[in-house]
Amino acid sequence: MRVGLFITCLVDVMRPEIAEATVRLLESAGCTVEVPMAQTCCGQPGYNSGDTASARDLARKFLAEFERFEHVVLPSGSCGGMIRHHYPVLFADDPDLRVRIDALASRTWELTSFLHDVVGMKSLPGRFEGEVTYHDSCSGLRELGVQAQPRALLALQPGVKLVEMKDARACCGFGGTFAVKYGDISTAIVDEKIERIHASGAPCVVLGDLGCMLNIEGRLRRTGDTTTRVLHVAQVLAGDAVPIPAVPAAAAAPAAKEA
Repeated sequence: MRVGLFITCLVDVMRPEIAEATVRLLESAGCTVEVPMAQTCCGQPGYNSGDTASARDLARKFLAEFERFEHVVLPSGSCGGMIRHHYPVLFADDPDLRVRIDALASRTWELTSFLHDVVGMKSLPGRFEGEVTYHDSCSGLRELGVQAQPRALLALQPGVKLVEMKDARACCGFGGTFAVKYGDISTAIVDEKIERIHASGAPCVVLGDLGCMLNIEGRLRRTGDTTTRVLHVAQVLAGDAVPIPAVPAAAAAPAAKEA
């Protein structure tokens, strides 16, 4: 199976190790992975900010680079939602291009959905041990239906114990440009998410979108928590991250919060 990997902007710039873990997982599943080197952004930031013209340009670029693949996989529910659901909207007035966009969107998958729903992955390429809790990122959950898939894959790691936090489906407050436009509201939302993470007692939170990762980890560190780990699900599934040490729940509690 020939797969095109869309790395996404944030992974490329901030956490390239997530892309490496993704390649390892896809190759373990029997896929031939190719990474178009000219790829850039899916256009979501512009689209969310009302810049439809730039979003359309980037969608055309994505089409030119990835149309040749049997499937396109990306380690991000947010970008996946943009491509599968919003690209067709961008070309509603262009029937010919819309047909091609629709076809490519239908072959574009968030990583855990692809591994679980398409290839039916039954074993993982690496080992990982530790207790984790899982945060359901908004776009993956609500636009792509990603919820059971990452949990089913985590269950393939015998050393991983999943402890569900309260309100795992609730937003972390990132929301792309929302966190910039409405900083106070975003901070209040992520503080509540952090409370849920701490209450779970797990020393690590796992998720499938780097925007949420950066938002949660950034707030954890700014409020004095230097021990709770924040990992992308690909890192845990591939066994690429250092195993989680046994940390008592009290040790992960934050110091006094900063405003």
